[in-house]
Amino acid sequence: MQKFILTLFVVAIAGCAGGVVGNGVERVELALMPTTGSKVTGRVTFARTGEKLRVVAEVSGLTPGLHGFHIHEFGDCSASDGGSAGGHFNPAGARHGSPDNAMHHAGDMPQLVADASGVARLTAYLDGVSLADEAQGIRGRSVVVHAQADDFKSQPAGNAGARLACGVIPMR
Repeated sequence: MQKFILTLFVVAIAGCAGGVVGNGVERVELALMPTTGSKVTGRVTFARTGEKLRVVAEVSGLTPGLHGFHIHEFGDCSASDGGSAGGHFNPAGARHGSPDNAMHHAGDMPQLVADASGVARLTAYLDGVSLADEAQGIRGRSVVVHAQADDFKSQPAGNAGARLACGVIPMR
């Protein structure tokens, strides 16, 4: 019996390695770090749920209201202004737009809505992106929080203003 329990424990631990949790759901988590002059921080989790990718975010240090929130093309947050993350992740070469519309960048996500204390919580389901190693894969890219609302119209990036926080999506 002890050998059986030990085997179950080893299998459970192995299942948690590499971003896969024990229930078979593939997931990655990242920390958002502030850019120079910002105090915005947070955590973002992506998990595969059927055909969609669920994103759960909690971000603090924001001004109350709407803030652009995107997956960017490069997994590089080394620039003090977050500029090294590049533009929005857009493997299909689509126009920028709301994730509720058919036409949008793969990296376009719903707005963050910060409450009076500067905290935003978001749970959303994304189409057109994955955690797999393919053209639509987001591993090794970055997540950026912007200073202003995304207008979902201006090209190429929605006029969302400065980058307040950036975090790299882990490869595994």
